[in-house]
Amino acid sequence: MEFRRLKVSDLYSLLELYKQLDADDDECTVDMYEKVWKEIDADSNIQYYGAIDDGKVVSTCYVVYIPNLTRGGRGICFIENVVTDKAYRKLGLASRVIDMAIEFAKEHHCYKVILQSGKARTEAHQFYENIGFDGASKKAFDMRLD
Repeated sequence: MEFRRLKVSDLYSLLELYKQLDADDDECTVDMYEKVWKEIDADSNIQYYGAIDDGKVVSTCYVVYIPNLTRGGRGICFIENVVTDKAYRKLGLASRVIDMAIEFAKEHHCYKVILQSGKARTEAHQFYENIGFDGASKKAFDMRLD
């Protein structure tokens, strides 16, 4: 098992894994996926991390660093799209992948890391609290622009 930052050669394996996160997610063209990946790859404030088993991405998350004018100029990192392949769950892979994202936040001297999860994913919420996230400290709101 390899734990590392994902690269362009991992893109299609990552997209397969994302089907387990949301089977109803909108798909786009190959050209669009590759265009988006180029944008991601060009921005050092965005990192995708993963656990790779024999070339297959089996656990992942992404983290975005956001500069901030409060808290002494210390930024924030935002983690989302945490998913582990069903056949690889309960092996500690997500913890290791999230640890890589947290280390990225520490390297950027962030004062906090925010992790967002779907409201219905209660088992995942318990996992996040077990590894140190506080599910009661803030209330999040989102606005869907579809």
